[in-house]
Amino acid sequence: MINATTIKITPEILKLIAEIDEFKGAWRALGTLAPERLSALRHVATIESIGSSTRIEGSRLTDREVERLLSNLEIRSFTTRDEQEVAGYAEVMELVFRAWGDIALTENHIRQLHRDLLAYSDKDGWHRGAYKTNPNNVAAFDEHGNQIGIVFETASPFDTPKRMTELISWFNQELEDQQWHPLLAIGLFVVVFLEIHPFQDGNGRLSRVLTTLLLLRAGYTYVPYSSLESVIEQSKEGYYLALRQTQGTIRSEAPDWQPWLKFFLRALQHQARRLAAKVEREKLLLGALPEIALQILDHVRQHGRITVSEAVTITGISRNTLKVHFRTLVEKGHLVLHGSGRGAWYGLA
Repeated sequence: MINATTIKITPEILKLIAEIDEFKGAWRALGTLAPERLSALRHVATIESIGSSTRIEGSRLTDREVERLLSNLEIRSFTTRDEQEVAGYAEVMELVFRAWGDIALTENHIRQLHRDLLAYSDKDGWHRGAYKTNPNNVAAFDEHGNQIGIVFETASPFDTPKRMTELISWFNQELEDQQWHPLLAIGLFVVVFLEIHPFQDGNGRLSRVLTTLLLLRAGYTYVPYSSLESVIEQSKEGYYLALRQTQGTIRSEAPDWQPWLKFFLRALQHQARRLAAKVEREKLLLGALPEIALQILDHVRQHGRITVSEAVTITGISRNTLKVHFRTLVEKGHLVLHGSGRGAWYGLA
């Protein structure tokens, strides 16, 4: 059972929670953009989330490569492990975004999400959706791939089912009793889940899926429009340091939750601030740019790039007229021109 009595509610933690909750309350007003604008924001955030979460675990695919892969998901055949992981993560995230209200936190649902997360991973077929059967302590490796030590010991395969049952029971009871703020309860759940490391592989990716699920179920409905995973990727060293500092004390009589909770809440704060800035930027663009320019920007957000010829096809406007719009978008800092001549294309600034 989680010993949450040692949580110290510092002024910083209170301030972080207050700011995140203020944004949660303001989202109804901030999220009044047209559906197609919100769709564009969500598309970009989803690409960032999938790319970042898989790269944290070692994938080498860029966001552009992720976007290209997702545009062809119907092929359902992926040659590399990186592609397999991206495809599985994308489908699970879409499921969570679509049906989070129906996915209660239960062991069955967690195992199903794990099974779907690894649906395309060839080497993971033997353990999809099943708790680990072999130890999976988190190890450190040198530059040659040789193990040089254990960062921390995870739960044993024997103890894992019992500890997962206890963790899920604790979390659901905490939400019902409302003893702790939901963000604190979610933060504790995530760090203990990762300390247990219940599955043979895929625990990091699944923990970030579960974070999104639990935030949505707690009423933080803005999370699909801003990537928490990309925030974590940009602070990866701090992420692992905070995990190690807290996880090393979890089984002691006085767990130190502070390192992880501070990192977790700061990441959520940064996620909310990024989204607020994006929404305000969208509103400014909406009032300051003509419809043709907005069409161009929407296409770039969804596909990563655009050429003048593609814009002609999309808008039905002449090349000369479009060149004026492209010049304006570059001058205002919205787009950047890459290349020249026939190979020229535009990307987001």
